[in-house]
Amino acid sequence: MGKKINVAIAGVGNCASALIQGIQYYNSDSSQKDSVGLTSLNLGGYEPSDINFVAAFDVAESKVGKDLSDAMFSHPNNALQIVDVPSFGIKVQKGEVLDGAGSHFSEVVKLSDNLGVNVKEVLRDTKTDILINYLPVGSREASRYYAENCLEAGVCFINAIPVFISSNSDWHRRFIEKNIPCAGDDVMSQLGATVVHKTLAKLWVDRGVAVDETYQLNIGGDMDFYNMLDEDRLEDKRVSKTSAVKAMIPYEVPMRIGPSDYVNFLQNDKVCYIYMKGRFFGKVPLEMDLKLRVPDAYNSAGVMIDAIRGAKIALDRGISGPLESISAYCFKHPPVQMSYSEAKTNFIDFVDGKRDR
Repeated sequence: MGKKINVAIAGVGNCASALIQGIQYYNSDSSQKDSVGLTSLNLGGYEPSDINFVAAFDVAESKVGKDLSDAMFSHPNNALQIVDVPSFGIKVQKGEVLDGAGSHFSEVVKLSDNLGVNVKEVLRDTKTDILINYLPVGSREASRYYAENCLEAGVCFINAIPVFISSNSDWHRRFIEKNIPCAGDDVMSQLGATVVHKTLAKLWVDRGVAVDETYQLNIGGDMDFYNMLDEDRLEDKRVSKTSAVKAMIPYEVPMRIGPSDYVNFLQNDKVCYIYMKGRFFGKVPLEMDLKLRVPDAYNSAGVMIDAIRGAKIALDRGISGPLESISAYCFKHPPVQMSYSEAKTNFIDFVDGKRDR
């Protein structure tokens, strides 16, 4: 316990930048006792300072070949800089493109001419414990490629995007057979659209209010939203976000949930609009409108720090296959959907050794 957690990243975008900066922030002297944004500064014997980046993969010419500390601020990233990040001595390496670059993405990002590296060998050579999948939304083949390399290299796979791997029974079997844990899918922000919407839906149901219809619209100005202008890359994202809310309502409700548009001047800010209509006592109607605006990348960074530490605890205990409590607490489309309060309780119980996964 307390030893380094060796982490590799696939996709050095805004979320990776926020995660790396967040770890540096919580390592600083002024923040040593500050656990705001984390479940706990010390979780199961691990602190953010135990997270050690050992490899990174990307396909953009602006990032490949650069030190990770420089690549994380390179075009087209636009996440806020909150700390100075020292050089890691780790060069971003070229991964396989496959379907990782959609048509809109390719309009803005020039792909590196470098040859792709052997990901499996890099993971083994760097003694990676966990690989985080931060590829662009819609990267189904590329996500499966990295998951395959994790299986071959004996590395835990954390899937931060809406491609269904940790929540897929075939992948469950394969990770169990290799005695490797996995967690995901599609990271859920600390206080983002999905966790707010699903919590409100559960509250309405628990308080006896009938939900008649609801929608959630999201707009943003970063590459994630620009990439999602490709409608054919959005299917899994809509399914992921919708399933999280639908699981909180025990009957069918008309709903429309998902990314709506790209607004470039919002930069890395994300704006969410949630609408709910229903009936309470005496079938009297009520409506609710909510607006939430947040810097998007940082909304998931603390959650990912918790997911990494939880996954390392699973590795220490020799647990294989999908990590149900971690996935339900940290992700939108886990193997088992839970309310936020139940998921957090189960996650803490897992860390404390009261649950086996």
